[in-house]
Amino acid sequence: MKREIFILLIITALFLGGCASVPMANIERDNMAKTFAPQSDKANIYVYRNETFGAAIKLPVALDGRLIGDTAAKTYFLLVVPPGEHKLITKAENDAILPLMVEAGRNYFVWQEVKMGLWAARSNLQLVDEATGRKGVEECKLIEETKY
Repeated sequence: MKREIFILLIITALFLGGCASVPMANIERDNMAKTFAPQSDKANIYVYRNETFGAAIKLPVALDGRLIGDTAAKTYFLLVVPPGEHKLITKAENDAILPLMVEAGRNYFVWQEVKMGLWAARSNLQLVDEATGRKGVEECKLIEETKY
């Protein structure tokens, strides 16, 4: 009986410790995104998830009602957008919504935090300052935006 419990614990640990998989961009695109150089007529929105908590969980991200794709631990999106109002949404046990007003030629950094929920993971979106955001993005790899 002890052996079966031990095996079950090992399997559970492997399952919970696994990492979610999302489509990754190539290294050249990742390096280019990390120059943090927005176009003069657009704004860059970096949505990053630099923690390992919840590594086995993918979280969907939508911009202005369009699904962009899923994040995983230590990943980020670079969203190049026109200036004006935008709305980021991430869905988990809750819907986290972050309205943004962006200006051309600027970078914006949004930290996607994963939290424990009652039945599933919860998420939060926080606009952070540029120094914090750059550091967080540097710890992550660029996700290839999914075309839906």
